[in-house]
Amino acid sequence: MLKTPVCDKLGIELPIVLGGMAGATTVDMVVAVSEAGGLGILGVTGLTGDQTREQIAAIKAATNRPFGINYLLFKIDEELYSKAIKECPPIVSLAWARPDQDLDTYFQKAHDADAKVIYMVGDVPEAVRAAEAGADVIVAQGTEGGGHVRSMSTLALVPMVVDAVKPCPVLAAGGIADGRGLAAALALGGEGALIGTRFLATNEAPLHKNHKEAIVKSSGHNTELTNVPDLISQSNWPGGGAARALQNDFINYWSDKKDFISKNAKTLNTEMLNARKAGEVDKTALLVGQNAGLIDSIEPIAKVIEQMAKQAEEIIAKRLPQFIC
Repeated sequence: MLKTPVCDKLGIELPIVLGGMAGATTVDMVVAVSEAGGLGILGVTGLTGDQTREQIAAIKAATNRPFGINYLLFKIDEELYSKAIKECPPIVSLAWARPDQDLDTYFQKAHDADAKVIYMVGDVPEAVRAAEAGADVIVAQGTEGGGHVRSMSTLALVPMVVDAVKPCPVLAAGGIADGRGLAAALALGGEGALIGTRFLATNEAPLHKNHKEAIVKSSGHNTELTNVPDLISQSNWPGGGAARALQNDFINYWSDKKDFISKNAKTLNTEMLNARKAGEVDKTALLVGQNAGLIDSIEPIAKVIEQMAKQAEEIIAKRLPQFIC
């Protein structure tokens, strides 16, 4: 079975981690990933204290395997974070801190509650900052990923982060959808992969079926980095991080109408969210990675993880050795 040192550190069987996508992860998804041997992470940014507590309790009731909760630090509510930590999630996953936020404070609170800390970065300086603050695992996210990303590709970023923060283990993220990507992450010096888009096209994902089918239909070439969703939702991500989304009528229409958006953002945001819930895929922003071009079916999470691990094992054990003379 495929196993790396990070598996022992996090108490998991396979080095496959669910990205803690706020609004796109559920208790069912987290439990499914953890039960399949990976690490499920629940995005809790924006949830109330009661919602967070109830969902953590539901995960604990459904599985005795490790799981995590994820916060976007630039949006964090300090009081809610402190309360959530007291619910004793085994893993705390954090990302997107403002430059003025002290990572040590957040990491120490998690460590005081006996939780491991995973921190996601998009560049080397932030990785070094996180390692110095005591992160247990660092995720190096390339620009191929869906949602908010920075500018460097996974292929270049992962080994740079590995070199900069060793011996802290690194997970690769961005553009990984199958065992080939997982094997590549290990070849780059990573100890596993954090995955978002592939898990969105699963039976357990809470997205409308039209959203899932849009991922399956995507060639992977029809995504772009855009600020439209953030302008409409009035979100100011640190460092100007843009969102990778499908190129559709919605993005194309609003991309050159920033002045109108700024004056009508509240109404447009409501319309965008309602269209997403209704599955009107050309009337909303769909955050999708370039790896959508590798996804050709909607499957149960357990099957996705089984196939991913099997393919990676075969590549490492059978295909790569033949190139050594």
